[in-house]
Amino acid sequence: MQLTITKTDTLKPKPDESSLGFGTIFTDHMFNMDYSLEKGWHNPRIEPYASIDMDPSTMVLHYGQGVFEGLKAYRTASGDVQLFRPAENFKRINRSSKLICIPEIDESFALDALKQLIALEKDWVPSAPETSLYIRPTIIATDPFLGVRASHTYRFFIILSPVGAYYPEGFNPVKIWVTREHVRAVRGGVGEAKTPGNYAASLYAGERAHKEGYTQVLWLDGVEQQYIEEVGAMNIFFIIDDELITPMLSGSILPGITRDSVIALGKSWDIKVAERKISIDEVVAAHDSGKLKEIFGSGTAAVISPVGELKYGDKVLTIGDGNVGPIASKLFNAIQDIQYGKGQDPFGWIEPV
Repeated sequence: MQLTITKTDTLKPKPDESSLGFGTIFTDHMFNMDYSLEKGWHNPRIEPYASIDMDPSTMVLHYGQGVFEGLKAYRTASGDVQLFRPAENFKRINRSSKLICIPEIDESFALDALKQLIALEKDWVPSAPETSLYIRPTIIATDPFLGVRASHTYRFFIILSPVGAYYPEGFNPVKIWVTREHVRAVRGGVGEAKTPGNYAASLYAGERAHKEGYTQVLWLDGVEQQYIEEVGAMNIFFIIDDELITPMLSGSILPGITRDSVIALGKSWDIKVAERKISIDEVVAAHDSGKLKEIFGSGTAAVISPVGELKYGDKVLTIGDGNVGPIASKLFNAIQDIQYGKGQDPFGWIEPV
């Protein structure tokens, strides 16, 4: 396939890097590609950022057949732009697509198209501390049809957004609320896919958490409602004694790329790492006995997010002394040093643009 590039005639003003929020500003151009049964994936193009025209009966609006990804481009001190493990994002979008009956994309072609898009938009990559260019690849079903089946046509697009910190707290401890009243996903479903419906399922409990003064929801498994799965926008880790523990991938947990990076770094530092089932009762018991040292989340948006407080039922747990723990701090610094080109990249995670 031949990628075509059409540049916009009118460039948008660049935002103030000191006041970037998250996901509200978008660059001048986007990538688009179409799929049909007759042609497969075709017509890849970079063109001016614009709305997508949709028939009111477009299938993604009614049946939720869509997948997406999230990754970032980073500006180094020398002015170069680089990506962090982008090939893993395109592998994951294909894994998600299989579960939602969406045809797979050519991962190498998609990565090359992304690099060309970022090269065109390189002036949008911010350079202020802890800022980046957020990247959102998305595939949606586009058949105009009211009926429950897989679509015959799709649109794959990539949009870019300069961003600051995901949480208003920045790299400070957040407060997490544990729910046993709500379920996000169950094994055998699509909980391990990055698909819009999983996030829709999290909204109601998320609103309840916010009203209680908490930043995010910690989800328990959907069957026994006992075993910890993940936070709404992050995978979750616990330091109990001297062991780094995270819930095992069971089919209802998103296999996070930052999660995998944390595990690899922990092992390289000779930290004992366990991927296993861990119950909320075990976490409470570890807290009460003084063995629970740290809790933190991991994800593309926040990188590492320390947890300072956990509420479960009527019980409120202060984690450690309520401040950022040493392992969370070390991981945050190590991953950011790799992402921004400040430190060694022993795993070969960086992809230059």
